[in-house]
Amino acid sequence: MDLSDPPAPSDRHGERAVEHQSVYVYEAPIRLWHWINAISILTLALTGYFIGSPLPSMPGEASANFLMGYFRFTHFAAGQILAVALILRIYWVFVDVHARQIFYVPVWSGRFWKEWVHEVRWYTFLISKPKKYIDHKPLAQSAMFLMFTLPLLFMLITGIALYSEGAGRDSWEYSLFAWVFSIWPNSQDVHTFHHLGMWVILVFTMVHIYVAVREDIMSRQSIISSMISGERMFKDRED
Repeated sequence: MDLSDPPAPSDRHGERAVEHQSVYVYEAPIRLWHWINAISILTLALTGYFIGSPLPSMPGEASANFLMGYFRFTHFAAGQILAVALILRIYWVFVDVHARQIFYVPVWSGRFWKEWVHEVRWYTFLISKPKKYIDHKPLAQSAMFLMFTLPLLFMLITGIALYSEGAGRDSWEYSLFAWVFSIWPNSQDVHTFHHLGMWVILVFTMVHIYVAVREDIMSRQSIISSMISGERMFKDRED
């Protein structure tokens, strides 16, 4: 929702402009999901890297050198937490209107594309006055969908499929996700695409952090703190 056009409450009543306006945007379940995601993805990236590039082997009994086993266990546990969190996040789509944006891009909307172009110009320093939104901006919405939501689904599907190889053909994981190997019969290909998916999400994460910090500084609205308090704060207007 764009807040650039409507006047501030003080304009309607002929009073002096207030310094701050705040809107409660992100409810507790959304904020909790965000930070569970952040911790889980960091854990998965670190452990996944070492699974793909194992540490040098150590001498002695295997039972005394179970470091890679701990990496794999932590990776699987974090993946299962991420999967359960995503299922609950999808449920929340039907509860909170602000929870829906990361699951679609309104390509049919002319206004969406007009504001999308405006955001591109804002981020490339071609204009100096940003629009203010209660929820995700059009550019953020499309980036979240294409570089986070879809890759996250891909990572969970391929991850569970790879896990099913060890769980066995009689496991529920194999029953539900063995179709992945119909697309890529060589499981090493699935490993490779799973690994590349990690880098897509990591690149998105780096850009996401940069944009959040940039918006806090330049657009005069809270971005980072809103995912802690739930409130989006709009600082004093400059008319």
